[in-house]
Amino acid sequence: MALVFTADEYGDGGEMIMAALRKEKMQASFFFTGRFYSNKKFATIITALQKNGHYLGAHSNDHLLYNDWQNRDSLLVSRQQFDADLAKNYALMQANGIERKMATFFLPPYEWYNDSIAAWTRKQGLQLINHTPGTLSAADYTWPALKNYRSSETILKSIKDFEAASPTGLNGFILLLHLGTDPARKDKFYSHLAALLRWLKLQGCDPVRIDELLGE
Repeated sequence: MALVFTADEYGDGGEMIMAALRKEKMQASFFFTGRFYSNKKFATIITALQKNGHYLGAHSNDHLLYNDWQNRDSLLVSRQQFDADLAKNYALMQANGIERKMATFFLPPYEWYNDSIAAWTRKQGLQLINHTPGTLSAADYTWPALKNYRSSETILKSIKDFEAASPTGLNGFILLLHLGTDPARKDKFYSHLAALLRWLKLQGCDPVRIDELLGE
């Protein structure tokens, strides 16, 4: 399985997440926007993640919404806008010492796309990926005022319930979490990451980098 973290404007969980992974000797993958890569206050965590051997990839430059939420076939960006935005993301990654050839997996913003976005990604020589459905892990960004708010306890339970119900457990699973969240969320799921990692070990799960899970 692979643990995948995304980030755009928030990175408050960076140190805690990295410490938990380091303690359990686990590797993870981090997909950041260009805005994150260019934010000087995140420079230390980006450097530390590289030094510790984690995978760093692209998540678009401006965290664009590619498709309408109600009509997925309706594109909200042109091919030119898509290409230009992605080029900026990779330029800022290169400025941080991350070569494009070492980061060919692309996680689209909002994890929302259609076949056109997938085709444009392929033409860029990249492989589009997404998280595995079935848990509430991606809701760790929500806060109480939102209708889709989920507490950390609820999220953790959904992961454990999926593992128990699935014939293959979490084998091959891509579990998506966020590096940081809006200050309105006080119940930070990343504060439960250490416990989650220990539980994964007990289940025989071995989190690896996304490139190791998916290969070439």
